[in-house]
Amino acid sequence: MTEQIQKTLRDSAAMRWTALLLLAMAMFCSYIFMDILSPIKDLMQETRGWDSTAFGTMQGSEVFLNVFVFFLIFAGIILDKMGVRFTAILSAAVMLVGAVIKWYAVTESFMGSSLEVWFTNNLNYIPIFDELGVSPFYAGMPASAKFAACGFMIFGCGCEMAGITVSRGIVKWFKGREMALAMGSEMALARLGVATCMIFSPFFAKLGGEVSVSRSVAFGVVLMCIALMMTIVYFFMDKKLDAQTGEAEEKDDPFKVSDIGKILSDAGFWIVALLCVLYYSAIFPFQKYAVNMLQCNLSLTEPASDSFWAQPDVTIVQYIIMLIVAATGFASNFQKKSASKYGLLAISIIALVTYCYMGYMRQSAESIFAVFPLLAVLITPILGSYVDHKGKAASMLVLGSLLLIACHLTFAFVLPQFKDSAVGGIVIAYITILVLGSSFSLVPASLWPSVPKLVDAKVIGSAYALIFWIQNIGLWLFPLLIGKVLDATNPGVTDPTQFDYTAPLVMLACLGVAALLLGLLLKVVDRKKGLGLEEPNIKE
Repeated sequence: MTEQIQKTLRDSAAMRWTALLLLAMAMFCSYIFMDILSPIKDLMQETRGWDSTAFGTMQGSEVFLNVFVFFLIFAGIILDKMGVRFTAILSAAVMLVGAVIKWYAVTESFMGSSLEVWFTNNLNYIPIFDELGVSPFYAGMPASAKFAACGFMIFGCGCEMAGITVSRGIVKWFKGREMALAMGSEMALARLGVATCMIFSPFFAKLGGEVSVSRSVAFGVVLMCIALMMTIVYFFMDKKLDAQTGEAEEKDDPFKVSDIGKILSDAGFWIVALLCVLYYSAIFPFQKYAVNMLQCNLSLTEPASDSFWAQPDVTIVQYIIMLIVAATGFASNFQKKSASKYGLLAISIIALVTYCYMGYMRQSAESIFAVFPLLAVLITPILGSYVDHKGKAASMLVLGSLLLIACHLTFAFVLPQFKDSAVGGIVIAYITILVLGSSFSLVPASLWPSVPKLVDAKVIGSAYALIFWIQNIGLWLFPLLIGKVLDATNPGVTDPTQFDYTAPLVMLACLGVAALLLGLLLKVVDRKKGLGLEEPNIKE
């Protein structure tokens, strides 16, 4: 029996980390496509006539079917019934279909076509959804934005399905081994997708000196093809593993309607669910507008066309430096020797400073915001280890909320005061973005591991499904709200680099205030009920 176990793929470190890499790369590609239009919001308004309301409505459509057609729960059922392998390929295929539709919606071929005419004349009124005020379309919405929203809805179904599938796959391959490290690594790589998008979406849109927003989306479509290929390779690896072990695919208990009442009657569940929706709603929707916000609050002057900093090759160099920052910073957490640990950390810091200098010289808002996940990649393993060994999960949530409030208020009131300072404004932007990214790390390190302490183990799967569903409500609502608030507070503004972002940023800061109050309430509940949220996960 021992001889059989030693021969399984799961017992080979190289094979299980290869399986992780395949799943993580699929999520990396999906994260890139998720925000592919975010850094070129200004170009969408200039070339396709998308005002902030149209842009926000389209961005919010990603989770529309997950929220209002309950596809998120159906995805969990599909995963439970069909297993990891089938669902991984299905999710990648669904994302690819949605990506292709979104790409065609922003191409020159769509403009002036009979399909554009149809979308112009239709979907201006959706019964029931319009009455409820939750329709993904509205009268006067550009046809390209409507069609892109249709594709983004389909993509969102696959993306959410992929998220829960990847988590299940990691558990299967790393159970009893370095699972926490594996999940942290997958999360770090996925977040690098955000930075990759911020750098390369404008790069492809402006490639060759001629603006073409469809090129950026086409780049994302190619990545979704790669994601599908990754899941196909994973399919065969996973199938071989089951053949070696003789096990059937691991399946959680299915989502049961009867579980809902038990979960919803738990005060701890509601605190965590609301914390989740508030916190994520203040981060993910912000990402979709962050580049444009920086364009509006910084004095950026494009370098001369014959300058070194204006050359396309600089983008590649800057991205390589970013990967060095992430790789060395992440690896430094796992070095046992002090010399190796601090040596890698020093390289990471030097590379980060170099990256920031290049972003300043390029005078590029998208390059500036791309530092968002870099500090998070560095400290996520530290925070996770701290919660495992020292505890203080509820206190970390409070700290994360305070940082969130401070960052959004800095963007709203401090950054605009330095608009005329070429250096000062960019320095403040860099520091605030890095701190915001680090605050984002506090949530997965402290919130998700706390859920099993708050709900019965028998309904943990159902509880997570409900939390994800509630979270998606915020991810649908707030991109739309930010767009509407922008248009309402900037009447007559047609230049996409002249918006006043104060009101939307204050709105996001208010989400942080609500999250802070809930975090303090959670500490009170923990103290009264002895839930153990402040205790370490690993008992020494």
